[in-house]
Amino acid sequence: MVSYQRPIGSGFGPKTTTAEILAGVDLAGQVAVVTGGYSGIGIPTTLALAGAGATVVVPARRPDAAAAQLKGVKGVEIAELDLADLASVRAFADSFLAGDRGLDLLINNAAVMAMPLTRVGPGWEAQFATNHLGHFALTSRLWPALVRDGGARVISLSSVGHKGSDIRWDDLQFHNSYEKWRAYGQAKTANVLFARHLDRLGEAVGVRAFSVFPGGIRTPLQRYITMDEMVALGWMDEEGKEIYPWKTPDQGAATTVWAATSAQLAGMGGVYCEDADVAVISDLGTEEGQARGVNPHAIDPASAERLWGLSAGLTGTGIDV
Repeated sequence: MVSYQRPIGSGFGPKTTTAEILAGVDLAGQVAVVTGGYSGIGIPTTLALAGAGATVVVPARRPDAAAAQLKGVKGVEIAELDLADLASVRAFADSFLAGDRGLDLLINNAAVMAMPLTRVGPGWEAQFATNHLGHFALTSRLWPALVRDGGARVISLSSVGHKGSDIRWDDLQFHNSYEKWRAYGQAKTANVLFARHLDRLGEAVGVRAFSVFPGGIRTPLQRYITMDEMVALGWMDEEGKEIYPWKTPDQGAATTVWAATSAQLAGMGGVYCEDADVAVISDLGTEEGQARGVNPHAIDPASAERLWGLSAGLTGTGIDV
């Protein structure tokens, strides 16, 4: 398999908006699913795709809140889904498949970040379960719709946080000790590895997958981060003034929308994207490599395959290729 993990000179950048990405793009007749499409960068993602003519299904843990947030947006459908509950994932997927329609774009956008230790399902650590395993199961169960018409794309939202941890093969669920940022890092690494292996499996049947770092955006994702932590992270000064160069939510959604729709990515897949371009492989010996690009551990094909098998066993799902 050819590796395309290097910038392609897309012509876009960190301040690119979804409108710039979709200028002249017609998505009429396409169907998209955007998890978490009613909060944070999920909102401009949903609005951009719907505005370009797509039908956008927004599965939500809080469907009433989603309906209120997206009220009046043409082409949007709301459904119930809790990614931390495999029965809920199955129910949503079964309902979608019963509609007998193809799925062109699956945007695995919903996430939790740096939360206190929480266990869901059969004792799974909640960040790994929600950010990775729930989306793994969702993608697997929606697979018949993704392959139905050919040409589908799956977008896995990751983060620069993937640099904080490889997969903890010896303590995946943090039973021995828990550190919320390492747990987040592991989950975000899993998001990259998932797209890597999914693309390997899906290429032959017309499904390509990409992982995305949207950039730093102030959204409800940071609900568990205290002000003291934000100061320590360099996000704001001690007087509460924000000093980090945040993107707007729409700028944050631009890389997702680019990866989902751009003709520039035709024939490619399995790569990690940032700032509406394919990212570099990080040089970990440099300061820039600590902040930008994708770490080698997150795109290792052997790790991607190992994680895929582990995830299939945990969730009891997989894809038939």
